[in-house]
Amino acid sequence: MISEIVTEAQHKMAGAVEHTREEFAAIRTGRAHPAMFNKLLVDYYGAPTPLQQLATFQLPEARTVLISPFDRGAMAGIEKAIRDSDLGVNPANDGNLIRIVLPQLTEERRKEYIKLARHKAEEGRVAVRNIRRHSIEGVHKLLKDKEIGEDDSRGAEKLLDAATKKHTDEVDELLKAKEAELIEV
Repeated sequence: MISEIVTEAQHKMAGAVEHTREEFAAIRTGRAHPAMFNKLLVDYYGAPTPLQQLATFQLPEARTVLISPFDRGAMAGIEKAIRDSDLGVNPANDGNLIRIVLPQLTEERRKEYIKLARHKAEEGRVAVRNIRRHSIEGVHKLLKDKEIGEDDSRGAEKLLDAATKKHTDEVDELLKAKEAELIEV
């Protein structure tokens, strides 16, 4: 019983850390990378479709992205989705490819991105702590129903606290790496 609760909590905490990692990947730095476009949905024949399913990405230079749509009919939708996104870029369409040149980040924009990264990290830490709280409630319910003893309950809480610390530390490390990446000129 307790091992199942702890294992499930650890799995969910790892998922929360992975979600935070994905959120960080979507925050633009000075370099181009396809993960910047992970959250973009394109209106493709009336259905919101992830951009990754509609095109391939090439990175010929550090700040240039070439997007090759599988269907040329989707180019206008892709262009509109990129223009309307919060990436702050202006796509250029040459009929076959969509070229995106990322401008240099200003100091002010870097600070905004660092603030955003800190907010995403806090959301990740809160998610991990909520999983801990929910799991401890499950342990307390087992204790109240007399299915486990107090020693088992305390042991489970210690395991959950250790898992929480481990996963919040992972989020902090991700944040530190992202901040260093954003500060780098």
